[in-house]
Amino acid sequence: KITENARKSLASLKRENPQLEPTLAIIQAHNDDLKQEINNNFAKEVGLRVIHICLPEGSSKDEIVDEILRLNEDPKVQGLAVDLPERLYSSEILNAVKPEKDVDGLSDVNLGRLVRGDAYDCLVPPTVCAVMELLEDLGGKTVLVVGASGAVGAALQCLLQREGVATLSCRWKAPQLQTKLHHADVVVVCSTKPDDVPVSWIKPGTTVISCSRNSLSEKHDYGRQNNHAAENAVGSLAIAMRMQNMVKNMERWILSQQYRKWDLRCLKLQPLSPVPSDIEISRAQSPKAVDVLAKEIGLLTDEIEIYGQTKAKVRLSLLERLKDQPDGKYVLVAGLLVLGASQPRLVHVSALISPLNLCVGYSELLCLYPERQWERSTQSGKGGAAGGGYAQVIPMEEFNLHLTGDIHAITAANNLLAAAIDARILHENTQSDKRLGINKTDPGTLTEEEICRFARLDIDPSTITWQRVVDTNDRFLRKITVGQANTEKGFVRQAQFDIAVASEIMAILALTTSLQDMKERLGKMVVANDKKGEPVTAEDLGVTGALAVLMKDAIKPTLMQTLEGTPVFVHAGPFANIAHGNSSVLADKIALKLVGEKGFV
Repeated sequence: KITENARKSLASLKRENPQLEPTLAIIQAHNDDLKQEINNNFAKEVGLRVIHICLPEGSSKDEIVDEILRLNEDPKVQGLAVDLPERLYSSEILNAVKPEKDVDGLSDVNLGRLVRGDAYDCLVPPTVCAVMELLEDLGGKTVLVVGASGAVGAALQCLLQREGVATLSCRWKAPQLQTKLHHADVVVVCSTKPDDVPVSWIKPGTTVISCSRNSLSEKHDYGRQNNHAAENAVGSLAIAMRMQNMVKNMERWILSQQYRKWDLRCLKLQPLSPVPSDIEISRAQSPKAVDVLAKEIGLLTDEIEIYGQTKAKVRLSLLERLKDQPDGKYVLVAGLLVLGASQPRLVHVSALISPLNLCVGYSELLCLYPERQWERSTQSGKGGAAGGGYAQVIPMEEFNLHLTGDIHAITAANNLLAAAIDARILHENTQSDKRLGINKTDPGTLTEEEICRFARLDIDPSTITWQRVVDTNDRFLRKITVGQANTEKGFVRQAQFDIAVASEIMAILALTTSLQDMKERLGKMVVANDKKGEPVTAEDLGVTGALAVLMKDAIKPTLMQTLEGTPVFVHAGPFANIAHGNSSVLADKIALKLVGEKGFV
């Protein structure tokens, strides 16, 4: 009956979600093939995929925890259980399992929810479910729980008491054990019975249930025929309950993947007169922890990478999760009259969106502002770029300085490509026409012209358009000479440094829609012409992969907040006079999904 109900529920979930492949991972550190076989049989009957990770019998706690942490981060695994020898069960191991994947319900978080009565947010341990299933009618009976410890014992006693059952508990070595056994109508054995406890202590007619972890392989004869012992039934039943828990967990997992309405708590402002300086206003406000803000706007814990207390990168996996969610409304704020250097555009837009978000409790109006990342060189000249007064992004020091290092990543990628250009010219100028250490299977098929073209890019130094960059307004680097060292073999040319945000890589970061799209765009960047007038690209230089690796974190928008605790995405920021000037397409796409169909970006 249990497995049949679980099978029907899972089949219904699969019909609604055709791509769903529910996967339960079981970590095993013993040689109990019987338990593994029963798990597989029940899983097959229900329709679940089971992965068994069989660790050596002598595995340490650290090795088991490492395996648990690996499976915690595996998005293809929705449930995780551990089958370990008694000596290895510890809070360190049980609490290493993510509560969202804890199908055995043994973590402190899950047990706390159970004791508190949050039935929807917790899973009852399968062993406890099995015991409760066997004890259908408990009216007027006294239940004795013997040898219970840890989460299973606590959960069992909690549920028995919640059913109004007179519940006793006792250790095997307790002096009052014999008396309690004699008065009990039901005895639940939670661990192996010591040999010095005779069966005769149990009164005739008592129901005995064994739910020790070894109950599948151990056989006990509690003696009397009129004892309705069920010690061999609970093991298999507990495994069936585990599969039922896995199906329940899948239902919760599917709900967690869907769009969730914001539960935004705005911070209270206390305006002062006269208005203090921007930095004083920023420091006077205590921002929300970024993980709290992320949860309020519907981001999952595995969709953010936290940088300190107030910044977090948002992973692009969110776009896949919410791909079926309708986009919000896209609002372009234009024609702003900037009144002076003290009131940049961000002040106006921040002042616009914060009051709108304060209305969340009264309507469906949600606003999220994707802001460009400002270069430090401009800030050094005109001051901060986080806004001003009571309309700014906080903490302003974090916003104005290194943030999450995206501009540094652009600088590194840009200058790597610049170095590759000069290195390629140097090597080609100092080597013969022989191919540059590249072996082909049939070189005889190449003509002399093809061999030369294959070996050399023949970059014309006078056509190089790719410059080095630095995120400092250093005017003395606007014209430089490279190649002065003796090791450069006299290859000297004039070059220059541009500002980092003027790099074409910054423009690509703002335009890209995915990591693969960014890699393709990086490869197509034209850096110079060869001596025949043909364009030379980053792909020709063989550095596309290296550039993409340097930019793999910069592609993720950064989540911050305004003074009133409303969300802001900070990402990209190409100079408008050297590129298209728009902010990040990816930040816009993510924001449009997060605000929901009735929200605004």
